[in-house]
Amino acid sequence: MLPNRDAAEIEKIIGYTFADKALLSACFTHASYANVHKTESNERLEFLGDAVLGFLVAKALYASEGESEGRMTERRQKLVSEAPLKDCIVHAGLDRFLLFSGSAPNAKAISSLFEAIVAGIYLDGGMEEAEKVVRRFLAPLLLKEGESRNFKGELQEFLQARGQEKTVYTVVKTEGAPHAPLFTVCAEGAGRAAFGKGHSKAEAEKAAARALLFQLQNPSGEN
Repeated sequence: MLPNRDAAEIEKIIGYTFADKALLSACFTHASYANVHKTESNERLEFLGDAVLGFLVAKALYASEGESEGRMTERRQKLVSEAPLKDCIVHAGLDRFLLFSGSAPNAKAISSLFEAIVAGIYLDGGMEEAEKVVRRFLAPLLLKEGESRNFKGELQEFLQARGQEKTVYTVVKTEGAPHAPLFTVCAEGAGRAAFGKGHSKAEAEKAAARALLFQLQNPSGEN
């Protein structure tokens, strides 16, 4: 079992208080320690946490601005892989609480701790609480390049500040298979036009807004 002081510090770091302290201890018990001390390891929790984490990351990616199925799959695989999960644990300082026997825990043991924690919170407090923790820790990784910027909003503010009317977005071309269309959108404003492509209209509009904003902010074409 984790010492009460360690358990309290862990809960403070992750932002969740366990009703079942034994479950919290199980999350932090590696198989090497469990085998020596004849107790439950976090292996089963790791198995469940892998599935819960995969679902929550997929949900977050689906809720972001439109991306293709292939791109979302690629990003999910990267987000739930060993390296980013290990980094999250280490940066939070949670690895020092892992109950481990033998030499220092390897990257797999540390990344698996993240999955075990997710499962533990899910079992103790439900999916909503697990989602809060996952989003808190993975938020920087869930934001793809430029996703945190609202280019359509920035473009509108740029135009309004100069007394211009709002941008007009027009779908000028749709290509590709029905299950994986590719849209081309034209954004028009301030007497200029720019084009953007995307696997959804929203994605294409955002790309077009970004291109038009760049044009207006850099009329000479300079970066």
